[in-house]
Amino acid sequence: MAYQDEITHMNRDELEELQLERLKQTAITCYENIPFYKESFDKVAFDPYTVETLEDIRKAPFTTKQDMRDSYPYGLFAVPREDVKEIHMSSGTTGIATVSGYTENDIHAWGDCFARGLGYAGTGKDDVVHVCYGYGLFTGGLGAHYGGLAVGAETIPMSAGNTKRQIKVLQSMGSTVLCCTPSYAMHIADTAIEMGLDPKKAFTLKSGIHGAEAFSDQFRENLEDKLGYKVFDVYGLTEVMGPGVAMECDRQAGLHVAEDHFFIEVLDVETHEPVPDGEWGELVITTLTKEASPVIRYRTRDITRIMPETCACGRTHRRIDRLHGRTDDMMIIRGVNVFPSQIEDVCTAFPEIADWYQIELSREGGLDIATLKIEIKPDFPIDEIRKIEALQKRLQQALKDELAIKIGIKVVEPHTIQRSEGKAVRVVDLRD
Repeated sequence: MAYQDEITHMNRDELEELQLERLKQTAITCYENIPFYKESFDKVAFDPYTVETLEDIRKAPFTTKQDMRDSYPYGLFAVPREDVKEIHMSSGTTGIATVSGYTENDIHAWGDCFARGLGYAGTGKDDVVHVCYGYGLFTGGLGAHYGGLAVGAETIPMSAGNTKRQIKVLQSMGSTVLCCTPSYAMHIADTAIEMGLDPKKAFTLKSGIHGAEAFSDQFRENLEDKLGYKVFDVYGLTEVMGPGVAMECDRQAGLHVAEDHFFIEVLDVETHEPVPDGEWGELVITTLTKEASPVIRYRTRDITRIMPETCACGRTHRRIDRLHGRTDDMMIIRGVNVFPSQIEDVCTAFPEIADWYQIELSREGGLDIATLKIEIKPDFPIDEIRKIEALQKRLQQALKDELAIKIGIKVVEPHTIQRSEGKAVRVVDLRD
């Protein structure tokens, strides 16, 4: 029997009362125990003791990634160090790492949130959850691991890498749920095929929980076709908790937010004012139950929207749409704002093209140049120059029609673009 969680069907009025109660306590806890929040609240005259509605939190200032970096390592912790049982960090590849702490209750809540998503995918005690997100300071591995344990499933902590060994374990252990990035799932499928296996017959997978990077509907369809399972999207971030903040149900129509643990806002990217449900904006998250390192109005930089309708699955927790991109992933090419996901969406209309691509940014004569390197499928005649040139011309025109800019196209042979065991590298910036 799949994991069940009654709170995801809670009456909306009761759920919002619970959110408000927890929001009040979180705001006061942050003010009384974290100097950063006392200073930032006082600076804008936000009084946490006067919060009476959920909308009142909009009077509070934002928390940014830079605020977290400036507070490294323990400046945003609300509990004594002896109460912190686990630490996770972001990669820190673009600066000082951001740190998130967890009490025992935080770890339990994290596992419960991910377990809900496993339950949405029909996972229960009879399943085998194969986790090849990275373990360690990255939140992916342990988030999925705690979820598997909370469900009561057999959980295999493979971590990332050694793809042929992953395939052997998937076969021999009878894994039914695969947890990893979507690009690594595709790499596992492609490697199995290269080994002469048919993944649909060689594996016993029924579902994949794939997050940490955006992927198109066509990429999802290709994954499901190759592995013979159903793909579920998962959203999370180190600064808030990790994977499990929001997870997709079997309707594949948006990700249900764990609203008993998180209060969300979607704001206009420029004005920072709320946008109506159904409109795109930046996701802002306030934790409601996090003990070790709570956050108020964290600007995620992720672009999404709140789905306006109630989900057909009957769950009352609101849904966010799958990510449109990130404000810090946005490329400005000759004055035009472009997200990698927009380019990927155009490419999916070309059956000759494979799922692997990279966008190279360079500069010539003071102008920014974008070049799309994209693999063709193995059965496409790479040595027939005219067909390659015709494909490049059609793809370039389609991108220009959609994005109103010219992007260079370089079609490359299969398996030319480097695969990753974690997040796929979609943009390579070669500018000074």
